[in-house]
Amino acid sequence: MSIFVYLLTFIMELGDILRLMKKEGLRLKKIRNIGIAAHIDAGKTTVTERILYYTGKTYKIGEVHEGTATMDYLPQEQERGITITSAVTTCYWDDHEIQIIDTPGHVDFTIEVERSLRVLDGMIAVFCGVGGVEPQSETVWHQADKYRVPRIAFVNKLDRIGADFFTVLQAMEEKLGANPVPLQIPLGQEDGFFGVVDLIALKGIVWNEEDLGATYRYIEIPESYREKAIEYRENLFEKLSLIDDHFMELYLDGGDIEEKVIHETLRKGTITLKCVPVLCGAALKNKGIQPLLDAVVRYLPSPTDIPPVSGTDPQTGEIITREARIDEDLSALAFKVVMEEGRKLIYIRIYSGQLDVGDEVYNVNIGKKEKVSRIYRIHANHKERIDEAKAGAIVGIVGLKETSTGHTLTKNKPILLEPIEIYKPVISVAVEPKRNIDQDKLIQVLRRISEEDPTFVLKADEDSLQTVVSGMGELHLDVIMRRIREEFGIEIHIGKPQVVYKETIQKEASVEHTFEKTINNILCKGWISLVVIPNERGKGISIISNIINDTHPVYPYFGAIEEGIFESSNLGVLKGYPLTDIIVRVNDASFNNLDFAHLTLKMAAYEALRKACNEAEPVLLVPIMSLTVTLPNEFLGDIINDLNSRKCQILNITAKDKITVVTAHAPLTKMFGYSTEVRSLSQGRASFTMFFSHYDRLENE
Repeated sequence: MSIFVYLLTFIMELGDILRLMKKEGLRLKKIRNIGIAAHIDAGKTTVTERILYYTGKTYKIGEVHEGTATMDYLPQEQERGITITSAVTTCYWDDHEIQIIDTPGHVDFTIEVERSLRVLDGMIAVFCGVGGVEPQSETVWHQADKYRVPRIAFVNKLDRIGADFFTVLQAMEEKLGANPVPLQIPLGQEDGFFGVVDLIALKGIVWNEEDLGATYRYIEIPESYREKAIEYRENLFEKLSLIDDHFMELYLDGGDIEEKVIHETLRKGTITLKCVPVLCGAALKNKGIQPLLDAVVRYLPSPTDIPPVSGTDPQTGEIITREARIDEDLSALAFKVVMEEGRKLIYIRIYSGQLDVGDEVYNVNIGKKEKVSRIYRIHANHKERIDEAKAGAIVGIVGLKETSTGHTLTKNKPILLEPIEIYKPVISVAVEPKRNIDQDKLIQVLRRISEEDPTFVLKADEDSLQTVVSGMGELHLDVIMRRIREEFGIEIHIGKPQVVYKETIQKEASVEHTFEKTINNILCKGWISLVVIPNERGKGISIISNIINDTHPVYPYFGAIEEGIFESSNLGVLKGYPLTDIIVRVNDASFNNLDFAHLTLKMAAYEALRKACNEAEPVLLVPIMSLTVTLPNEFLGDIINDLNSRKCQILNITAKDKITVVTAHAPLTKMFGYSTEVRSLSQGRASFTMFFSHYDRLENE
């Protein structure tokens, strides 16, 4: 009898576990972690505001141009009308939970996009119907390619003069190498845009202006659009037939294809990155958002649709994975740090397991345990305390004092997830307080900001006794300097912007060098023979060893030689800038004392590299920026003359109706104050974007 009771209890408990796992699986299937990203001024924050309104998250539509956008909550964002920091929120649509990260469009804040895409499962790429695929659109798209993020596209601003939905589709193919699959085409154009054609249902959709587009109705497609709609529906089916064999069979049979099958095939193609569903509208005029939300739910992946997150075992270096289940050990990635009232709020994405308030977590990167004191669900700058967070969640946590951007958190089974790539700053300024008593406070504030923003670097210049800060561009540093004044109340003096140079060599040089040091009355020596050779631009530093025989005495200590070379490369021989684009070939090395082999070989390599670079004609490399100027045709001559005077290399000039787009490579040293100059030359009608491309030599620099 006791065995029967035991078995019955076991079966009941197993049933409870299975029901729990089934419930958890259904919960995960209804989660969408998405980002909204685009070029600056394409309208992504406006799209986000409409999403929040129509999903009932907000009761009033916030407007970027009025400074009332929910997701642009920082004073500078509201004043400038741009997104500076990525903002997180959660809303609900069709019984699905959608966690959204609204990202900046300006290239100076591209780290916000990078770390957001690192933790997202899907993305909405917003394109301006007039500008099309703009430079930062390309950057964001390739960032998404790197992390293999499935995406859908929304062509916005179709009510603007010069908007052309079909030109944007073509640009997506040509510039991004994408396979755009339009699910809609516009009804009307420019100021006559009034709705869209749903190519799957083969119906028109028109939004009601009386309730700010909250409701819409289906209409018969106007006769003048029917032929084009049928043509694009056929194109849609042809593209889907190349994605799925079953769909191809149905299409070739010539019968009606159920909408459910169309949606399933689109979902499969989107998740496998074989196609990009494209929708259209005008967010500011409240048109096109609800079908976009339907597409998010239908086509973008849930946490269970993407491959299990992979990382390395910190002990063995082997590749291991974690599935999106709560019965797995915790694995989470910290992707953003915000300092609030002296406390660290850390945004994390939970890939597996469960996190509860009071849990002790293990930071794999630093090898330390820390305790979670609070967990928050985030809505822009508002926080809601919760007791737990499960796999698939994006939450904020408090209590981790040493955790930083890119760190992995686990509990019992360590896994080291791929870190977030941090971009190198290219521009520096010296900063000091106007009042000496603010010096310590300023340093604390700068350290706090650098912890929040990995692309903002702080260092003390020992030669000039100045505090030097570096960032991604003039706007980036200007935003931070204003934060220091307005948010922290510190008046500061700011030096002129200085470029972060690098150094390289122009010719080959060979050296032999001996490092000698007396340690405990014993003369210790390390000797090395190496050659430095110019490397290709952008290739960095490569070390080639001719000490490949494991019987060679130095073979076990080659790591010390590499340490010496890399440490020496941080301080160039010309003006102290980091060395890059060199090949170091180590031909031979020796030492005379086993106990001090590591030290003597490291120092010999350190000094030998400096000696070799001095003999190899060192030169400065300047940051070269990728510049795109959009201007009315009548100002083209003046703009080109100005770019030539700044030693820019013109790459392409593209005329589009009354507008010309000029792309060029521009040395950063010559581009300070360009925003003022380009406005002056074009009567305020030209715009430009500029982001770091590569380092190269500039004559007379």
